[in-house]
Amino acid sequence: MASSKSSRPTMIDVAKLSGVSYQTVSRVINNHPYVSKEVRLRVKVAIDTLGYRPSKAATKLASKSSKIIATVLYGSWFPGLAEIALNVELAAKTSGFDVILINITEPQKQLVEALENVKAWAVDGIILIVPVQGLSLEEIQESCEKTPFVFIDAHQTMDTPSVVIDEAYGTQELVEHLIHQGHTQFGEISGPLDWLNAQVRHQTCIQTFEAHGMEPPVHVEANWTVSGGYRAAKRLLADRHTLTAIIAANDSMALGVMRALHEAGLTVPQDVSVVGFDDIPEAAYLTPPLTTVRRNLIQLGMTGFEYLMQRMDDLDAVPQQQTILPRVIFRASTRPVRPA
Repeated sequence: MASSKSSRPTMIDVAKLSGVSYQTVSRVINNHPYVSKEVRLRVKVAIDTLGYRPSKAATKLASKSSKIIATVLYGSWFPGLAEIALNVELAAKTSGFDVILINITEPQKQLVEALENVKAWAVDGIILIVPVQGLSLEEIQESCEKTPFVFIDAHQTMDTPSVVIDEAYGTQELVEHLIHQGHTQFGEISGPLDWLNAQVRHQTCIQTFEAHGMEPPVHVEANWTVSGGYRAAKRLLADRHTLTAIIAANDSMALGVMRALHEAGLTVPQDVSVVGFDDIPEAAYLTPPLTTVRRNLIQLGMTGFEYLMQRMDDLDAVPQQQTILPRVIFRASTRPVRPA
C-alpha cells in the first residue's frame, strides 16, 4: 500500500481516515453547506486525530493573494505526466485556486522563459513537472525569486522542495522478485538517461545486482515508447544474448518487448519473464498480464499541491523531498526459472 513521508498530515490523509473523498474534506474545511452532519463529524474527528491544520493559503482572501498557481509541464505527450498535471489542477480547484498550465518541450531556455512569464502574472506558487536534466536548482531559485515552488516527479536532492515516487524502492522490489525466482541471465531496457526517473531506475537496477554479487544485466537505452521497447528487444535478440528475464523501465516498452519476443518464437513467461513499471491501465489486459510497479499519480499530484500550499504558508520552512511508496503488482508475465 502506498504511503508518503511528509512533515505534516494532508487532506489526503484526512480523506483516507474518514473514508470520504478529498473534495469532501475540502468542503468540510470551507464550511460548505451540502455535507451531511454524519460525514462532517467523521471528517472533523479525522482532522483532530491526525492533527491536520488547513493551509492558510487555501483559505486567505487577502488582496495580495491571486489564488492562482502555475504548473510548468515537460513531457505532456506522455499520458502519465499529463495525468499528474491534471491531478494538481483538481486538487488546486478543490482548494479554490485557478491553474495556469505551461507546456514546454525544452527544459532549459523554454523553462527560463516560462518562469519569467509566471513572475509577470504574480502567481502564488509554481509546480514544476520537469523530470529531465535541465536548469540547476540555483538557476530555478533565481528565476522564481520569492515565489514558492515544488517539483513533482523529478528526483532532485533530499533538500529540494519536491514530491516523488520512490522509484528505487519499486525497482529493487522488481529485481529482487526475479532473482528470487532463480533468474540469472537478464536484459535491461532503460528509459532515456537524461530523464531523472530513468537514471534512478537504471542505477538501482545495477546496485541491486551488485548487492547480490551478480553481473549487471545487458543494457539497452530506449525512449519510453512501445516502438522503442520493441527495437531495444530486437537488438538484444540480434546480439544472441541468452536471457531468461527482461526488465523494461516502463510498461509501454514492456509491451514492445513482448511483441519482439513473440516474433522471435519465444513465449512469455515460459521462455522469458518480462516486467515493466507504472502499471498503465492496459498492463492488466496484456497477454499475459504484466508484472509491474503501480505509481499512485492521484496521490502524487495532490500531495504536490498540498506541499506547495505549505510552502506558501511558510516561506522560511526548510525545504525537503517527500516520497510516496509505490506498490509492486505481481501478474502472470513472470515465473520461476525451469530446472536445467
